[in-house]
Amino acid sequence: MSTTVTFVTPAALAPPGQPDIAYAPDRNKWQARAARRLKEGNLPTTLPEGFPEKLTGDLVWEGDTVADTYDWTYVLNADQLDEIDRAVDHFKGLELPLGYLTAETFPLLSLHGELRRLSAELHSGHGFFVIRGLRVDDHTREENVIIYAGISAHIAAERGRQDHKFNGQQADVVLSHIKDLSWSQNNGVIGSPAYTTDKQVFHTDSGDIVSLFALETSAAGGASKIASTWRVYNEIAATRPDLIHTLSQSWDMEVFEKADKQYVERPLLFHFPATESTPERVALQYGRRYFVGFGALPRRHSIPPITEAQAEALDTINFLGEKYCVNTDFQKGDIQYINNLAVFHARDGFTDTPEKRRHLLRLWLRDPENAWVTPDVLKYRWAQLYEGVTPEGQVLPLEPFIRSAGNKGR
Repeated sequence: MSTTVTFVTPAALAPPGQPDIAYAPDRNKWQARAARRLKEGNLPTTLPEGFPEKLTGDLVWEGDTVADTYDWTYVLNADQLDEIDRAVDHFKGLELPLGYLTAETFPLLSLHGELRRLSAELHSGHGFFVIRGLRVDDHTREENVIIYAGISAHIAAERGRQDHKFNGQQADVVLSHIKDLSWSQNNGVIGSPAYTTDKQVFHTDSGDIVSLFALETSAAGGASKIASTWRVYNEIAATRPDLIHTLSQSWDMEVFEKADKQYVERPLLFHFPATESTPERVALQYGRRYFVGFGALPRRHSIPPITEAQAEALDTINFLGEKYCVNTDFQKGDIQYINNLAVFHARDGFTDTPEKRRHLLRLWLRDPENAWVTPDVLKYRWAQLYEGVTPEGQVLPLEPFIRSAGNKGR
């Protein structure tokens, strides 16, 4: 019998008028809803103006075949690992706070060119890669944070703000820990699957690049899965163009942190026409829990319920993500980087033991040299992430905590 966990957190209570949909996707309900809506008819049969019938290029891939043409794992050799160790010693010798980690304070003269090439792969290639071989057990927790932020600074210079406070004080928290905390803390405050053993369904994070560093893997389960949003787009555009309308129209997306208004109105899918220097693109930015809630953070009753069309769209992109995804074989010492506008990700449920607890570090990054244009409606969010983040104001916590957007007790 499998010991892998799927969903253990009780479903969040739905607000009045919400369609029959929860954080845990239900394939039967999805298929029944799709059949019902198709039978009712009156759905658009053409794409929204300007949206492409089909996207092409390296960002269009399928999990079953992508390995035939693309090796996404960059394995560090002994000389490169030694260079990384020297960079750790160099930074520690500067006696600077961790917020001062940059490509200059963490010098990698030999590896730098390869890391810049990998950044280009994120933005103009397949949209993901894994760096493998870091010697986690040879370093302290602080040294592993230095290594992670230091290497990442060569790939994308800007670290995004993931929380606005730490230990009750205002701070620019730029590093998060992804770990099951339900065993050690009051599970009644956890409103994000990141801090549980639950399966995380397909979603994007915030910002241009999301990166994860595996300090430890789980005893069982926890596979990291990613999918091309461009391949998913092509499938929906060809079979259900009405859902492209739904995804590109305005949604009421919950804001979990304290704000003047507890939801924002914006699309989930964005279209970028071709320019003289860039190809035609689409981008997806969404998280399922912002529309259906999770755990201790159900969708607020004061926010309008989602529609039946939106419920179907959420399930459609999730199940197509599962259909076309690849398992990146995430191992201890791996760092995974993905283009958060063109690739979305999920995690299988997992089982920890006292001796082996899954523990990831996360950065939200931006490379000003290679970054895609930010959609106008997302510029407010990018400003929250990247503007005003200073070296002296940055906090890179060494121990796990529940960030405000996933904490009922925030």
